[in-house]
Amino acid sequence: MSGPFARELGDFLRARRSRLRPHDVGLEPGGRRKVTGLRREELALLAGLSTDYYQRMEQGREVRPSDDVLDALAGALGLDGEERRHLFALARAARRPAPPPAHREPERVPDSTRRLLRVMDTPAVVLGRHLDLLDWNPMAEALLGDPHGYPPERLNMLLLLFDDTLTGARTCPDWQRQALDYIGMMRAAVATDPTHPRATAVVGELSIRSAEFRRLWARHDVRESVSGTKTFRVPEVGDIVLDWDTYPLPGNPGPVMLVYTAEPDSPDADRLRLLASLHATRSPRG
Repeated sequence: MSGPFARELGDFLRARRSRLRPHDVGLEPGGRRKVTGLRREELALLAGLSTDYYQRMEQGREVRPSDDVLDALAGALGLDGEERRHLFALARAARRPAPPPAHREPERVPDSTRRLLRVMDTPAVVLGRHLDLLDWNPMAEALLGDPHGYPPERLNMLLLLFDDTLTGARTCPDWQRQALDYIGMMRAAVATDPTHPRATAVVGELSIRSAEFRRLWARHDVRESVSGTKTFRVPEVGDIVLDWDTYPLPGNPGPVMLVYTAEPDSPDADRLRLLASLHATRSPRG
């Protein structure tokens, strides 16, 4: 019988194997191939494992690989540091005979963090481990829209990102990159607790509703912490290009603060300030 961590480990290995091509690892493609990526036996050979053992790992059967085996697999698959840590975390969880009882206390934002949000002069939000929007400041409301009309269970960055009524035709050039970043963060959360009901609810809904989400989720990309640049198309002031970074808050695993910043004294900073001013004048809470 396979457990949730073993299944997640098998899915991750299969996704990473399908990403490699024979010429990536110095193999001749040979004749007609049924798979685009490496065959199981090819990867097993590269890692110094028997094909049967590797196949059982991919199938999520009761296999408890040693750290040496994981090292060999990480090398054969060409994993980067983040992916390697993800592989080891899944495998070590799968080695336990039974997962420990899950502590699933409601996520809360400390009062001191809420105060910090209110005095920050730049857009910032607090996200739970499954990307639920737990709190935000007025600058974030000006930039991202007013979340107050949404039921709490809909305030989730992945659900909002894949909501066609909000994103329209998704013409934003960095939409897919943003989606992959959020999906990667959700993957990292799932690795720590694959059966968490919130993860199951969000991933399950999007898997049913969006073929695009299913395609991106199947890539098994993982992100531990994220930073990047995003262009916001705001009709009132024009395009605003902002850098964004995530900062972990206390707790293990705890929420993260996602902060958007503009280059000082840049046109983007001027547009952001103008947007905040416009929002303050028309908001009853401003």
